[in-house]
Amino acid sequence: MEMACKTVIFFLLVCSSLGTDEEFPQNFITIAGPLSNELVNRLHLQDQVLPKEDPGPAVAEAHDYLCQRGLVAPELPQYFSHLREIGVTHYKIFLPWARLLPKGDAREPDEAQVQCYQELLEKIVIADLRPVVVLHHQRVPRAVAMQARGRKPSAFADLFVEYTEFSFRSLGDLVDVWLTFSDLPEVLESLPYDDPQQRAQALAAAHGRAYSIYHEKYSLAGGKLSIDLGMDHGLDNPSSEVLSVSLQESLDFLSLSLQYHCGNETDFFRKLDEFQNFWKDTEILVFSLEFLDCGSTEENPFIPVADIVAALNKDTRTIGYDVNEILDFSPSHVLRKTDTLQEYPEAGPASRSSNQTVWEMFAQQSESERDSFLQDVFPNGFLWGTSTGALNIEGAWAEDGKAESIWDQFGHAGHVYMNQTADVACDSYYKTSYDVYLLRGLHPQLYKFSISWPRIFPAGTNETINSKGVDYYNQLINELLDSNIEPMVTLFHWDLPQALQVLGGWQNDSIIDAFVNYADFCFATFGDRVKFWITFHEPWVISYAGYGTGEHPPGITDPGVASYKVAHTILKAHAKVWHLYDDKYHSKQLGKVGLVLNSDWAEPKTPTNSEDVRASERYLQFMLGWFAHPIFVNGDYPDILKAQIQEVNQQCPSTVVQLPVFTEEEKSWVKGTADFFGLSHYTSRLVSAGTNETCAPSYESIGNFSVHADPSWPQAASSGIHVVPWGLRRLLNFVSQEYTGTEVPIYIAGNGMPTEGGGDPLNDTLRVDYFHRYINEALKAVKLDTVNVQSYIARSLVDGFEGPEGYSLKFGLHHVNFEDSNRPRTPKASAYFYSSVIENNGFPSKASGRYPVPMNFDLPMPSKLPNLPASEVPSQAKVVWQKFSSQTDFERDMYFYGTFTEDFTWGVSSSAYQIEGGWDADGKGPSIWDNFTHVPGNIKNNDTGDIACDSYNKVEEDIYLLRALGVKNYRFSLSWSRIFPTGRNNSINSHGVDYYNRLIDGLVANSIMPIVTLYHWDLPQALQDMGGWESSALIDLFDSFADFCFKTFGDRVKFWITFNEPQVIAWVGYGTGEFPPNVKDPGSAPYRVAHILLKAHAKVYHTYDAKYRATQGGVIALCPNIDWVEPKTPSDPRDIEAADRYLQFLVGWFAHPIFKNGDYPEVMKWKVGNRSELQNLPSSRLPVFTAEERDYIRGTADVFCFNSYSTKIVTHTTTRLRPPSYEYDMEISEEVDSSWPSSAIPGNRAVAWGLRRVLNWVKEEYGNPPIYIIENGVGIKTKSDVDDSSRIFYYKTYIDEALKAYKLDGVNLRGYNAWSFMDTFEWLFGYEPRFGLHQVDFDNPNRPRTPKRSAVYYAEIIHNNGIPLPKEDEFLYGEFPENFWWSVATSAYQIEGGWRADGKGLSIWDQFSHTPLKISNDDTGDVACDSYHKIEEDVEMLKSLKVSHYRFSISWPRVLPDGTTRYINEKGLNYYERLVDALLAANIMPQVTLYHWDLPQALQNVGGWENDTIVQRFKEYAELLFQRLGDKVKFWITFNEPYNTAYLGYGVGTAAPGISIRPGRAPYVVGHNLIKAHAEAWHLYNETYRPKQGGLISITINSDWAEPRNPHNQEDVDAARRYLQFFLGWFAHPIFRNGDYNEVMKRRIQERSLAQGLNQSRLPEFTESEKQRIKGTYDYFGLNHYTTVLAYSMNYPAGVQSYDSDRGVASIADRSWLNSGSLWLKVTPFGFRKLLRWIKEEYNNPPIYVTENGVSERGAINVNDTWRTHYYRSYINEALKAVVLDGVDLRGYTAWTLMDNFEWAVGFDERFGFYNVNFTDPNLPRHPKASATYYSQIINCNGFPDPATGPHPCLDLEPEGPVTTPGPAVSVHFLGLELTSQSAEVALYVLFALSAVGALALALFAYTYGKLSKRSQKPSHIALSKM
Repeated sequence: MEMACKTVIFFLLVCSSLGTDEEFPQNFITIAGPLSNELVNRLHLQDQVLPKEDPGPAVAEAHDYLCQRGLVAPELPQYFSHLREIGVTHYKIFLPWARLLPKGDAREPDEAQVQCYQELLEKIVIADLRPVVVLHHQRVPRAVAMQARGRKPSAFADLFVEYTEFSFRSLGDLVDVWLTFSDLPEVLESLPYDDPQQRAQALAAAHGRAYSIYHEKYSLAGGKLSIDLGMDHGLDNPSSEVLSVSLQESLDFLSLSLQYHCGNETDFFRKLDEFQNFWKDTEILVFSLEFLDCGSTEENPFIPVADIVAALNKDTRTIGYDVNEILDFSPSHVLRKTDTLQEYPEAGPASRSSNQTVWEMFAQQSESERDSFLQDVFPNGFLWGTSTGALNIEGAWAEDGKAESIWDQFGHAGHVYMNQTADVACDSYYKTSYDVYLLRGLHPQLYKFSISWPRIFPAGTNETINSKGVDYYNQLINELLDSNIEPMVTLFHWDLPQALQVLGGWQNDSIIDAFVNYADFCFATFGDRVKFWITFHEPWVISYAGYGTGEHPPGITDPGVASYKVAHTILKAHAKVWHLYDDKYHSKQLGKVGLVLNSDWAEPKTPTNSEDVRASERYLQFMLGWFAHPIFVNGDYPDILKAQIQEVNQQCPSTVVQLPVFTEEEKSWVKGTADFFGLSHYTSRLVSAGTNETCAPSYESIGNFSVHADPSWPQAASSGIHVVPWGLRRLLNFVSQEYTGTEVPIYIAGNGMPTEGGGDPLNDTLRVDYFHRYINEALKAVKLDTVNVQSYIARSLVDGFEGPEGYSLKFGLHHVNFEDSNRPRTPKASAYFYSSVIENNGFPSKASGRYPVPMNFDLPMPSKLPNLPASEVPSQAKVVWQKFSSQTDFERDMYFYGTFTEDFTWGVSSSAYQIEGGWDADGKGPSIWDNFTHVPGNIKNNDTGDIACDSYNKVEEDIYLLRALGVKNYRFSLSWSRIFPTGRNNSINSHGVDYYNRLIDGLVANSIMPIVTLYHWDLPQALQDMGGWESSALIDLFDSFADFCFKTFGDRVKFWITFNEPQVIAWVGYGTGEFPPNVKDPGSAPYRVAHILLKAHAKVYHTYDAKYRATQGGVIALCPNIDWVEPKTPSDPRDIEAADRYLQFLVGWFAHPIFKNGDYPEVMKWKVGNRSELQNLPSSRLPVFTAEERDYIRGTADVFCFNSYSTKIVTHTTTRLRPPSYEYDMEISEEVDSSWPSSAIPGNRAVAWGLRRVLNWVKEEYGNPPIYIIENGVGIKTKSDVDDSSRIFYYKTYIDEALKAYKLDGVNLRGYNAWSFMDTFEWLFGYEPRFGLHQVDFDNPNRPRTPKRSAVYYAEIIHNNGIPLPKEDEFLYGEFPENFWWSVATSAYQIEGGWRADGKGLSIWDQFSHTPLKISNDDTGDVACDSYHKIEEDVEMLKSLKVSHYRFSISWPRVLPDGTTRYINEKGLNYYERLVDALLAANIMPQVTLYHWDLPQALQNVGGWENDTIVQRFKEYAELLFQRLGDKVKFWITFNEPYNTAYLGYGVGTAAPGISIRPGRAPYVVGHNLIKAHAEAWHLYNETYRPKQGGLISITINSDWAEPRNPHNQEDVDAARRYLQFFLGWFAHPIFRNGDYNEVMKRRIQERSLAQGLNQSRLPEFTESEKQRIKGTYDYFGLNHYTTVLAYSMNYPAGVQSYDSDRGVASIADRSWLNSGSLWLKVTPFGFRKLLRWIKEEYNNPPIYVTENGVSERGAINVNDTWRTHYYRSYINEALKAVVLDGVDLRGYTAWTLMDNFEWAVGFDERFGFYNVNFTDPNLPRHPKASATYYSQIINCNGFPDPATGPHPCLDLEPEGPVTTPGPAVSVHFLGLELTSQSAEVALYVLFALSAVGALALALFAYTYGKLSKRSQKPSHIALSKM
């Protein structure tokens, strides 16, 4: 048959080409290769072909890479010769760019790789085959992508051409056919450019240049070059077009890859025809021919082949075919499995066992030889990692649908040390970004973690899949890959779902299929990104501790039976999963599957005792061989183990051990089921022979061995772990000898040691020593013993829950403080050590030299700034105040979404004196700050910078955290006195120079650009002694210092700052004297000093320009400090001038000479000169520059840098003349707004919008130069602020204002640096204010650094390059369901007035509002909007709004004056009858609220809602209304916001009836009665009136949405959940769930009540009959919602009895949220959708009607209420998302409110209405606001028609009937522009559109790249909620 295939198929292929060219038959190409996986296995080449350098998403198929060191495969020539015999002419070879040039640099190739490929090509040529070499396929190497990222597309072409030339030179004499690229979609996707067309251009350019170079220099012997295209290659049309056109002139032939789908032939031939039309007359090589879905083709492969050949030769000239498919179809394969497959070594008798071999290898070692240290590095491509397990770190044990695991139950049963549990653990479920942050700092290649089976499959089976658990792992995997870390995923790390344990767990064979299904789901879901899979982690522990000793769950003690049964089941489960992956996923995902086996090394206790030697081998076989032997040897247990068990059973009267038996089929199934050997190892044992004296089964008695430890071995915190490093080397040799040989790679997948909690947990020198020695033993095994170890994974990333030992053992590289709910993580000494090992790839014999080649940093091209004229008085920059000062709060504070350009630089800043310490170390001279701080009383708490953060000794630690942040730059300063101790260049301190070299080299090596400040205030004291900056001698001395720095560091430093905040140097150092050198001469010295500083700066600039710029190419500037100043009265020109004058004195003092005309601002010269004359001085105190000096100074900056922190308010003031002072010269006074958030620094308040204005001022004043914000941050006064919400708010708002300036205002902003990198010495304030992104513990001599939440947040900003619009916030166009209800609401007391009209009785609100000081301005609802007399006007407004419904309430005392049915006030009832009739006549349906807070006072007089008789009274009142109005009213609401009645009315007393004396009881009693009254009214209607009236009745419950203040903190997550349950759940749970209060409330209130000495809960209980009566008393869910809060836990004193203390929650608002007219109401549309979805999930998706939603305003009346339009647009859109995207059953929406009205305790101050009511006019006229028109438009459109579909008729509104309108359109200011209201609305939509465009741009960006102050004052818990 083989001959038939050979003859017929090749005859068919060749003959089909006859006639096209006479030479074709003899030159025709038949191409095979590369090696298939099957042949790789058969030829026993697995190890040779598996890639080591770059496994993961970018890895190619195993068979693509054929080389590693020492490739010797005698089978290959035989294989190649056989191919030639059957007619193959050419063979494919794929070169691995990443392996040939590991660093992407042709000067540093991997010579072994090059040699190997040369040998391989020679073998091919010797076999008379010709190689076809593909230069690159699949993803671009990381090293190349990183070098090309952020640069032009030509950069990639440069790198590729360098590689191709290297390949042509190295291999070209053996190759005459080259392909530049194949697998184009994957290549293109991996190119680091945003635009698909840009990527295509880059690839085309790379190919084109390679083609040209090849034919110019290398193809002299007639070689050919092409690129491999796919006929249907999955490219977008523009990319395909770019490639096709570009390639026309750069191909010698066309290489084509085809996929033929059987059953889809028509489409194939149609596409082929189109392809041929384009490439007519081009020679084609079919490089790849693949048949898909061709199950029957094996029977007759010639039919489709013949069809394809015929079609191809119709219009094109075919020069060759791929014949792989034909070879594969041949029944007689190239090599038969039975002939060539090398089996794993079989078990059987041998002259020497592996254990003996290893023992003899090392038996003669002396102790010194054994313990000697090897200075060497691991092979290239060695993988470093760290690990965790789900049960150790995740926590969230019952969150988001996760089910209980066996470990959860084990912990809750009290089986763990000190009853600890893993309920929260490290809280990693909520801290993904925190953990990845640490990993970026550590920078391993691998992160080994496990998936929690019960988090994915709560029941253990795929019947229920927990999507939130899946989301968690997807997020983790994606963030890892974003950080260039490969995930290594363990499927089972001991945490079995309890649901499966109930069925028998691993003792039940049915678990195998459950595990396979679980694995199948994981492979399918995560396998596109995960390339390393571990089925089981340490199965020995599961079997031994879980089912043998019972120390672990499930706690079964059965070492003789269960333990072995479980192991048997696990082995079969593992094998089945391996085969699943191999059969179903491997060919697509290209990953590896293995398992991790734990083993000690076993050393004979008495080496001369043969029994002990045999016992040590038994120990290894019982521990390691139990699982390794079946998988890696012969599919069965080790003979030693089987024989020993048999012997035990024979010696005992009954069977002690039941070892299951594998069938022959199972053996073959289990054998070979691992792609790698994962080894977990911690310690060694001394083993002696046992006594065999007992038949009681135990691990040791069954194995007949005893275990000991050498007393000299150091012991770790765990009694079971001794430090025996040399045991690892021996164990690795044993594994290699016994199981893996050179074929299967060994991954050390767990190695580490525990420490205890005592002492300094961060300075873990024992662990450092452990890693140092153990890793070195692994290195010896690799380098000296040639063991194939390819990875080392340290345990563990963080301290965690360590099983039965709980948290008492610490394995982490990072310390976790389990006493802190934030679970802060702090790197230990071992983390920094391990990071250095990773960086060095081991232990190089000498430290690597300085970084050889500077990185290419994104810098503006230095260019001479334009000469600008002197500033006017006031300057032209006054336009900034004209543009922005009139903005409304809404326009000013509207959050903006977008990103910066790719070359934008993000960084952090510090300064030498603040962080370095080492004040007198290694020859450093004293600075003025050293001397100043050593004087008691100068600094708060007498702090000094002597040690500071000790950064002088912590370069590696600082770089670790900078790497974790992901910054592009780090700005630091040089300590002048550290480099020149005396300030002069005749005293150079080499130690200081070395420190900065190490820092700079470390930064550059990590692609972090150094921004270096030459002078940050710490003048050498020696120079101060000669006059300091008052001496002109410092000009030359500073220049000398700078010159040295440029010469020494300038090859790597490209960004220099001469002076930081020169105004502070001059004014605070020499004016006020608060800073050293303490000169108090406010009138003259600051000006003299500034004069010298400017000249010194200019000289340094010219030195750099003249001597260094040409070779170094950097930029240089100085860095002033700028506070924004806002004129107190923007309309007053004198205040505008004062603000501009302030900035000229602050900034222009230094910037005007440099950026303008070389001289001081005119206003400074004028003011100082005039005031000097008035002070009778002979000349101005402001020095004068000569013309020559002005020319010298002008233009001495390449960029504009500044620091900014805060804003001030200024006004013009006539200041006193004496004493002369810079401060008085400005003639201003300054203040701050007390509402601005304060910070730890007095006067530094957070005023984010000031930053945008500063940037605009710089733009206007200095011609929009390139601008860098060098410092911006906030100080918080606290020792510990790892959960620094207020700092996050600061950055969130300030960075957004910078983004606005950049995107909206055209400011040329190039970079942003946060202040500061870490907590530092903050000058006069010492260590009290904390500015850092990293917390430094200054009480600890090691100065540990802990990332704060703000660091993780800022890292996300950097990663996103700004603030992209979250996908969930994108606007959704669409319509609500048909028949959706649109309504607007009011309530009786708020609008009716007529408080005593027509017999109305008093209500509690009448009483309350007439009580002095209860209502703002002593307002009342006596008249309100007078709606009692204005039915017609109100209905006209409703008609104009186009609502379908109108919600109003009935005043109980208007209908029943004394609250009872003894007297019915017919006139009051008639008002409502008339209103209902008028509504129905207008086709508006009434929605009637029975109770909206206005209880008859007569009922309050007998206890009100605290008296349970009110339940009956309410039922009677309701029945009256059902009787009289029910035939016309079909929608009833029993109670509006019962929460507010209970809490505000009877708890805190801020609402009627104003009771607050029983805050821990009264609210619960009132709530109890309200619920029962509601239930009675519902049953009354349901049973008596519904049958004939057919209406709906329910209750309206109000609720905010609660977000956790810190979403990464379980405690805050719990607090947010508690907030909702105490708010909405208080009333919803009994009605919509089970008739009773929710468990959260019941448990909390009972626990606190009992702790207070009460014998029962203060929360009343429902009887069982009451529960049944209450449950289900709803027809819909009525919801009032306005805003969102950030909730966090608040612990009240145990004795406090109140609703608030029971709830235990406080809340704050995010500072980026828009304000409203109400303090409590922040504009947070996202919360609306979340609350609707929560109600759906919590209460089984009831029909929901939103019965109130709206926003307030205060102050001057403005009917152009764009802020309200924005509110309704965004909130209603979130409701639409809830319906369309979340499946919420929302039936209607009601806006609050129809018109401005009486807003309860705030009277008429806050206005919510669509219509303005003029309360100063007795007629109370109503005027529509702009929002009324907008809302009617939404109603008319039933949502939001998509503008992309064109104009929609629903947008053309015509007024219906006469509506009162205001006068001429009032102009409004929007984003600095004066617009009409209509234009403002359009502008608002434009702003929304810009946000959407920004989101779209971000999506494109993410796709391209393959994919994130002081403590806030506690708000009063008695804040008034919306009523």
